[in-house]
Amino acid sequence: MRDARQRASIMKSIIMAAALAGAASAALAEEGGAHSQPKPPRQEWSFAGAFGHYENAQLRRGYKVYKEVCASCHSISRLAFRNFAEKGGPEISEAEAKALAESYKIKDGPNDAGDYYERPGRLSDRVPPPFPNEQAARAALNGAYPPDMSVLAKARGYSRGFPLFLADALPGFSYQEHGVDYIVALLTGYVDAPQGVELAPGQYYNLYMPGRRTGMPPPLSDGAVTYDDGTPQTTAQYAKDVSAFLMWAAEPHLEERKSIGLKVVGFLIVLSFLVYFTKRKIWANVHH
Repeated sequence: MRDARQRASIMKSIIMAAALAGAASAALAEEGGAHSQPKPPRQEWSFAGAFGHYENAQLRRGYKVYKEVCASCHSISRLAFRNFAEKGGPEISEAEAKALAESYKIKDGPNDAGDYYERPGRLSDRVPPPFPNEQAARAALNGAYPPDMSVLAKARGYSRGFPLFLADALPGFSYQEHGVDYIVALLTGYVDAPQGVELAPGQYYNLYMPGRRTGMPPPLSDGAVTYDDGTPQTTAQYAKDVSAFLMWAAEPHLEERKSIGLKVVGFLIVLSFLVYFTKRKIWANVHH
């Protein structure tokens, strides 16, 4: 009896503590609601889901936005020129990919004399960064060091809150487009600072940047990049296209991965049926 009373007392203490913690969390959430970090709006992506795939035209447009707007500061140094001609990407021709590579100068060497030299790029080369090193980048950009964008779409993310974060913890059920949603929101999230908020010189107010302050000026504006396929030349469209391109840069073999995964799942389903009927046939006449 005594042990039962102790267990009941402990359970009551736990329940009361949980209730108090919940009430405190709700009060803090209500108090800080106006100042909490907004969640990026969920976007529709062609590559989402088990059957998703990249849109080649969107990737080509996204690369154009990256090259004309982002490439002067941000690198995509993990991406090779040959990836542009591979299936599941922009799928430009090998000749176009070769011409793209040759438009860059690659530092190579040493040669027989022990000197380093520059040569035209090859398909096997990775896209060179805009600055030779971090120090050069900081010197050119007032101390700022722009991050490499090769895996940005997979590295960035945000919590979707209860109860969706529970689904995100389960393999096969998690939402995998947090990063691209965040990039779109960041590129379109520049607004005037609210009254009473002071920004340091060179800072800009962005709703989706942690701390809501960033040293990056608004990079996109309507009509900044010319599209040849009739797609609207708006900030929102630029943001979606370059975000899709960065998703591809982070995972250029996404379509191949999903194709293999579906084949494996199909094989396992067939194997399960074969094992089940084999078991029934073998043990049907065995008396227990």
